[in-house]
Amino acid sequence: MAKDDSTNRAVTGASTTGHAPLPQYEIRVTGHLGSRWAAWFDGLDLTTEDDGTTVIRGGLVDQAALHGLLQKLRDIGIPLVSLTQLDPEAPTSPTDLVDQPNPHNPSGATS
Repeated sequence: MAKDDSTNRAVTGASTTGHAPLPQYEIRVTGHLGSRWAAWFDGLDLTTEDDGTTVIRGGLVDQAALHGLLQKLRDIGIPLVSLTQLDPEAPTSPTDLVDQPNPHNPSGATS
């Protein structure tokens, strides 16, 4: 039986040209997850925060994928702090924020 690669791409947050963007989520959990966990979360971005939490961020193909991810977290005992569906127009990673204009400086000049 052949594996359908398009399903794998959709789960990891990559979208193909001509399709609507995947819903983006931010899941905050208690504790710092090391970089070795990144593959376990199918390519979603993991960011450790100074407050002792880890943020898991990225696109999920549908609600079933979201529930599957939440079930993984539950099964290994990682406490959930929050779940937020992000605005599809909002930047989803710190690198996306670099090119955004400063709302307090309409001219775009840097200080």
